Amino acid sequence: MSKLTAALVAATCLATATPVLAQDAPGTTTKDSYRFVIVPKVVHPWFDKVNDGAQMAAEALEAQTGADIEITYSAPQSADVIQQNQIIESSIATRPDGIAVDLLDPEGNRASLEDAQYQEIPLTLFDSVPPEGMDIPYIGSDFCEQAKIASRRLVELLDEEGQVAIMMGVPSAPNHAIRAECHREVFAEYPNIEVVAEGIDNDDIQVAQQQAAAIMQANPELDGWVASDAAGPVGIGQAIVEAGKQGEVQLVGLDNLNEMLDLIRDGVADSSSASQPELQGYWSVMLLWQQATGACCGSRRLAPRSRASSTPATPS
Repeated sequence: MSKLTAALVAATCLATATPVLAQDAPGTTTKDSYRFVIVPKVVHPWFDKVNDGAQMAAEALEAQTGADIEITYSAPQSADVIQQNQIIESSIATRPDGIAVDLLDPEGNRASLEDAQYQEIPLTLFDSVPPEGMDIPYIGSDFCEQAKIASRRLVELLDEEGQVAIMMGVPSAPNHAIRAECHREVFAEYPNIEVVAEGIDNDDIQVAQQQAAAIMQANPELDGWVASDAAGPVGIGQAIVEAGKQGEVQLVGLDNLNEMLDLIRDGVADSSSASQPELQGYWSVMLLWQQATGACCGSRRLAPRSRASSTPATPS
């Protein structure tokens, strides 16, 4: 069977879409320059791809509008909501034209988001969902379906029988928590599948490797792994190799980091259920620009949400 990655692709052709220019719409205003801030969860290669997409959006807007577009990318050194809020508050103080955030904790981030709204700074969330009751546009995949693609594939590999483990990312992060719960839902459908352990890696590859090694040592009959974050499966794969369990313990990963694709190529992982971070960065900037110019926004879901589909892995 050929190895597949499940890619979350945009519902429309996002990469080539042309935004509605503010000067083309009534009631909008423009200026010569804009500065947008991108605040991810943590320093991480997945978020580097988000930044790449944001820079692409800036280039597209400059080409189409003639305005100077600056992207400030500011990531917490660790997945810590206090650090993230400090970055958000510091960004608010500089009066940017918009801030895009991947929330570490919706309730923990609420006060900083409310501060931005009070000061009328446009907000967009990516790879996340808004805190309950807050009206903020957001870009994101179907986190539950992304997880279920991976867990169903693992069940298939195990012939619906065996011991499995789930690696959590940041438990307070809504996308990670949703994925973990949806993994559990799939496994609960199969009476001969037993979830014997769950790890927490805080979206850190080294922590994931350490957690996975300890879990496999404590559960020598473990048959397979899924994860709820991008760092998790990379660390799991490293632990599988170090334990000499390649081919014995199955791994279905998450997202499309280069290290994840290497694990698929090397036969350590079967496949990965992946999203497209570049598009999330691209459309975050487009939404911020639309808000900054008055072109939108009256509801939370302003851009097409991505949907799951299976595409062949094409590692570069």
